[in-house]
Amino acid sequence: MYYKTEIRALKHSNRYRKREYFSDDIIDCASNDYLSLAENEELLKLTCKELQKYKTHAPKASMLVNGYHKIHQNFEKALCEANGFEDGVILGSGFNANIALIEALTRRSDTLFIDEKFHASGQLAAGNVSGEVIFFSHNNVSDLREKILTCKSKRKIIAVEGIYSMDGDIIDREIFEIADNSDAILVVDEAHSSGVIGKKLMGVYEHFHIKIKPNHIKMGTLGKAYGSFGGYILASKHIIDYLVNRAKPIIYATAPSLFDTLLSHKALEYILQNHKSLHVSIKKRQKLVKDILDIECAGLIVSILIGDNIRVKEIQQELLKKSFLVGAIRQPTVDRAIIRLIVRVGVDENILKKLLNDISELIK
Repeated sequence: MYYKTEIRALKHSNRYRKREYFSDDIIDCASNDYLSLAENEELLKLTCKELQKYKTHAPKASMLVNGYHKIHQNFEKALCEANGFEDGVILGSGFNANIALIEALTRRSDTLFIDEKFHASGQLAAGNVSGEVIFFSHNNVSDLREKILTCKSKRKIIAVEGIYSMDGDIIDREIFEIADNSDAILVVDEAHSSGVIGKKLMGVYEHFHIKIKPNHIKMGTLGKAYGSFGGYILASKHIIDYLVNRAKPIIYATAPSLFDTLLSHKALEYILQNHKSLHVSIKKRQKLVKDILDIECAGLIVSILIGDNIRVKEIQQELLKKSFLVGAIRQPTVDRAIIRLIVRVGVDENILKKLLNDISELIK
């Protein structure tokens, strides 16, 4: 009753959302389980078996009390080794990792330069910082360079994504050069690029052959390509030390789930061991999308502009009748309604081909 008017307005504008349970019979082309590791029974069995070796199966407290476990430490070391970073810390979610980074790094005399399409977690954190916040045009190198050149702040932070979650486009490589040349701290959210691109599928730093420097930070999530839940931050040791002492989601939250952390570690090992075959599967799916929809994919996200809130839901429902689930994304997540399709590894290529042809017909 208190928010009746607001709910009515959402329904009127076709922006009303609700939780829905989808049957396991539905072909999932909506989730971010890029490599279908959330359905990998072998990883689940290995995780359960190994977790039983430990005295406790839950973290019990924050990392700074006594919630930091050998499982956490082992995974942090493995992530650093796989990605070439000096140090790292894991958190309860990717959302919390962005909050931790942006809120803690941007102090009163600092300036944060954030891509206008950066994830909502980062934009939320940006609203709480005491320093200056400047949004730059999406993936626009010229706009970022111009704004950073006129900045007088001693410390500058740039926040971007490796592959953007809605448009599916990849960061412009020049942004790394701008950060290095201006001595700015660079935060790269690799939620949608880690596990999808790069020689060993470690993300954009690997994809662009970037030599890791002290000003580089990689943030990632474990709830997408890794088929688990949680988040992580990789950086130089002094930045991780600082975050452990200043970032609220690290200090005040219960340490990440031991089960999810161990499952993520098994997923990391699986990706590294199978990166060649996974890479082939990803390339085949990207080619299918190009051949049928004429869309170039940086990763496994296919973003199709519909522009109409009613029509985008109609298309989703038409595909659901054919047992395909795709995302129907509306405002405020995106400026204009899109069909967001994930061509997941694990979904048969012939099934994906049928889905892509069905979409092609529906959007004509």
